[in-house]
Amino acid sequence: MTGYRHMLHALKYLLLPPLINMLLIVSGLVLWKTSRGVGITLVALGMASLLALSLPWVSYWLRKGLEPYEPPAPSALQDAQAIVILGGGRDFGTPEFGWGDAPNNATWRRLGYGAWLARETNLPLLVSGGRGHDEALAEATLMARALEQAFGLDVRWVETRSRSTAENAEFSATILEREGLDTVLLVSQAWHLPRAIPEFEQTGLRVIPAPTEYASRPPNGPIAWIPRAYHLRQSTQALHEWLGRGAHALGERKPE
Repeated sequence: MTGYRHMLHALKYLLLPPLINMLLIVSGLVLWKTSRGVGITLVALGMASLLALSLPWVSYWLRKGLEPYEPPAPSALQDAQAIVILGGGRDFGTPEFGWGDAPNNATWRRLGYGAWLARETNLPLLVSGGRGHDEALAEATLMARALEQAFGLDVRWVETRSRSTAENAEFSATILEREGLDTVLLVSQAWHLPRAIPEFEQTGLRVIPAPTEYASRPPNGPIAWIPRAYHLRQSTQALHEWLGRGAHALGERKPE
């Protein structure tokens, strides 16, 4: 099963912009002389899809469909026993903090909301994230450092072994079970939680969604239809998540 998931994980990168668009265009150019109709179709499809995915409204709707959860209600906050913040990636060799690597923008957004929740609830914090490529410091270590030095908050537990959302869940649950805790606020991007929550629930934890960074509705007027590289990136992230969910679903159906 692990090898099957890894294969699907690698395959989905071939299906993401801008690589898939460039493959369509290059394939169309190669076929242009021998099969002109097919070649023109592939080139047009590659260029049109790249343009469409760069539009603010397209990226908005791709992300919006991934965000079913509302922020936690006050009553739900009272039920939680801990706050779990998932790592969302790192920037390498950043100079401004003097840490070497540092959390990337997605992780900072999670840390900011997790810090706000911690101050609202006084709940203990667990940060989760390992080393994706044998880096010197685990992502969770960078996250704990950021919470302590940038937000003035102490982190109770630092989970440094995980390399995937499934491992975030598995290793975090082990820590929390030792503490006798079973109900957590799970902090991640709104588009990521629908895939993260089932992983945590499979460990036996009760999960209260704590989503952040919802898709931002484009402004009115022509600017909402002007293609931009920023929105291509947002569309790519959304498609990555849609494909990730599909790969997860296929993996769950495939027999051991």
